Amino acid sequence: MLLIVVLVFCVLFIIFSSTTFKLHPFLALLFAALAFGLLTGMPLPKIAKSINDGFGGTLGYIGIVIVAGTIIGTFLEFSGGAYALADWILKWIGQKRVPLAMAIIGYFVSIPVFADSGFVILSPLNKALSKRAKVSLASSAIALSLGLTVTHCLVPPTPGPIAAAGILGADLGLVILFGMVIAALSLFNGWLFAEKFASKIPIDPNPDASMKDIKSKMKEAPSVTKAMSPILTPIVLIVLKSVSDFPTKPLGEGFLKTLVGFIGEPVIALLIGVLLAFTLPRKLKKNMLGDSGWVGTGLRSATIIILITGAGGSFGKVLQNSTMADTIGGALSNANIGIWMPFLIAAMLKTAQGSSTVALITTASIMSPIMTSMGFTSEIAKALVVTSISSGAMVVSHANDSFFWVVTQMSRMDVKTGYKLQSLGTFIIGISAGTLTWILSLILI
Repeated sequence: MLLIVVLVFCVLFIIFSSTTFKLHPFLALLFAALAFGLLTGMPLPKIAKSINDGFGGTLGYIGIVIVAGTIIGTFLEFSGGAYALADWILKWIGQKRVPLAMAIIGYFVSIPVFADSGFVILSPLNKALSKRAKVSLASSAIALSLGLTVTHCLVPPTPGPIAAAGILGADLGLVILFGMVIAALSLFNGWLFAEKFASKIPIDPNPDASMKDIKSKMKEAPSVTKAMSPILTPIVLIVLKSVSDFPTKPLGEGFLKTLVGFIGEPVIALLIGVLLAFTLPRKLKKNMLGDSGWVGTGLRSATIIILITGAGGSFGKVLQNSTMADTIGGALSNANIGIWMPFLIAAMLKTAQGSSTVALITTASIMSPIMTSMGFTSEIAKALVVTSISSGAMVVSHANDSFFWVVTQMSRMDVKTGYKLQSLGTFIIGISAGTLTWILSLILI
């Protein structure tokens, strides 16, 4: 009982220190790890070793992947690749169906690009299209926001789900497969919400840029094939490796399996994606590759996520090296909530402190030592636990979430409207994703 009480105390400390006292989550997680070890009576050398081992072990597995994914996102953003994708999707969907188009654009753009950045990049295009199609900005903005959110939380190489998969030792290919399907089906409900409910709230788009300005920017953008290549290539390679590892051995056991196994390793696949991202600018200049250029910007963006991920690994290792796994596993064995447990923990953390990434990493750290005792030992089970955590990390975006303010301020929504649309919308897609994960767990586990 003491271990559970101390764990609850540490989680509350992470929430309140990072929200009320504005302590950086990196330090909040490390202090929580230290406090848990001290308050539960772990030997002092073991506490220090657990913190070091957890930090190094987690980043040794996932650090380069996070950096590579962030660099890809930066090149897609600065080169205008996001506009190329948007233009292609609009031609496919139809420029009158702006909310549906923006939802799909958000879905693809947020796989490598942070949701906040994606919304800022695409907001001028969204406003101009909404004005031309004579639809309320409320509908198209929320559709874009929800499209960005589902893949931001569910689909690697976004850092949050990558970090969670790394902490839990889940197969990244399976996480991508489940994540993309669950994200797409959940977004359908999000689009319906935007189309049927948000559209009733009138907001004049009042575009910041004309279609002429946007078309001028698109002229500098890479082709859609180029724009898609650094996103899809790593995903395909990682998924192929997962397929090759199936017990049925679909690729045999020879050179082909070895080759696919190598290029499908997340670190190799993402580095291939980085090389493809270098082809996105019209002319690759040397200064883009340096510390002050696009690569440097990507590295700086990745630093914070890497630090938080490493600290989450430290917290998880301290929990793992205590007797908490057996204690909580025994306490929950008769609770019969199964795959809903990681969802609920992540949802509480997300709602309380605002960051989906912190919710993902912290929940994965809590779940890591109790996976075996809860029966989540197969590769499919581990992947579904990651999608359960990711689903909970959407619920809900409100005033303590920076993305809430990006969406509302750039779409001229007041706070009340933001709660009606952004908060309720993220609740709908989060619950939808959690339910789909639960259904898959009943079938596959």
